[in-house]
Amino acid sequence: MTLDIEFVRAQFPAFSEPSLQGQAFFENAGGSYTCKPVIDRLMRFYTQRKVQPYGPYEASRLGGAEMDEARTRMAAILGVETDELSFGPSTTQNTYVLAQAFRQWMRPGEAIIVTDQDHEANSGPWRRLAEAGIEIREWRIDLDTGHLDPAKLEDLLDEKVRLVCFPHCSNVVGEINPVTEITAIAHAAGAFVCVDGVSYAPHGFPNVGELGPDIYLFSAYKTYGPHQGLMVIRRALGEILPNQAHFFNADILYKRFTPAGPDHAQVAASAGMADYVDLLSAHHGKPEGTAAERAAFVHDLMRGQEVQLLQPLLDAVKTRNAVRLIGPDDAERRAPTVALALNRPAAPVAEALSARGIMAGGGDFYAVRALQALGLDPEQGVLRVSFTHYTSQSEIEQLIDALNDIL
Repeated sequence: MTLDIEFVRAQFPAFSEPSLQGQAFFENAGGSYTCKPVIDRLMRFYTQRKVQPYGPYEASRLGGAEMDEARTRMAAILGVETDELSFGPSTTQNTYVLAQAFRQWMRPGEAIIVTDQDHEANSGPWRRLAEAGIEIREWRIDLDTGHLDPAKLEDLLDEKVRLVCFPHCSNVVGEINPVTEITAIAHAAGAFVCVDGVSYAPHGFPNVGELGPDIYLFSAYKTYGPHQGLMVIRRALGEILPNQAHFFNADILYKRFTPAGPDHAQVAASAGMADYVDLLSAHHGKPEGTAAERAAFVHDLMRGQEVQLLQPLLDAVKTRNAVRLIGPDDAERRAPTVALALNRPAAPVAEALSARGIMAGGGDFYAVRALQALGLDPEQGVLRVSFTHYTSQSEIEQLIDALNDIL
């Protein structure tokens, strides 16, 4: 079955916005368009529920119920228990809070493994724990391809390692890492696993319960939702890490690692992401099954659409002179986040694309360590074009034509 692209685009007000007509959006890795169910829920909360939630009066009761609905439905989509899902202000902030919990829990001399493929949000907070005497070991990418080899992880593991951190896919390399395989290797060595899913989740919500990691993080503003960070912490780990919230919330798993008060409206609006999954599932003929099953069905529809559009783009750039394609040239192996190293600074090229109606970016994209490992100058940066399932065939053609002219 193929994705009904007209139905999909009808769920996103941006595609009917007059000021955006003629503009093809290829900076989705920095933040996606927002779907109408999320916008509708946000508007309803701000107009009808903008009071302190969980009180005895109706507006307050309904506001709290909508926040609970978001957690319940998104946890079900992700294949985890409701209280194993937390909302926070951003994935970066969530990771910093987690790092503080590990700082308190771990002993000097114990170790954490990080990669040089990551966005800095899933690298920097952990690396700073070296200040507390925790050993930081780096799982390094292949210098030519950016690939993370699981065999090299095994060489880094021993009885001192307490945590392995890596991305589901990198925001510049794009290759989809085998989360289940890597998690099994780490667990066999007695280590917990933290996966940064920010660059993967926009291409289909994963079943975290089936994948197996202990922590999985992603950003709702990149999955068609509000600016929130979603954080799965499985119970076995969440209950042994020190509480980071108010002492009287220590017994509530989803509050233990969100010390700040939640953004009530944005948490409630996150249920709109589940609405969107259900809309796509029902429209394409699968209204039955569990939330995780519907999400898996939609995941495969999204990926099928993306792979079909991505391969012609990869083919158009992979053999071009003075252009280095970062990551695999096989669309099946990667997300549609395509970084190109040029023989000149990337930002002016992104500006030239803008004049052709292409919204893209040039820079380091907070992946400074990855670019340096690949022998690239972060100051020069890379040109990055990224899309999701709602991108159309005509927009891909517009992008390829523009790249042909400018590069």
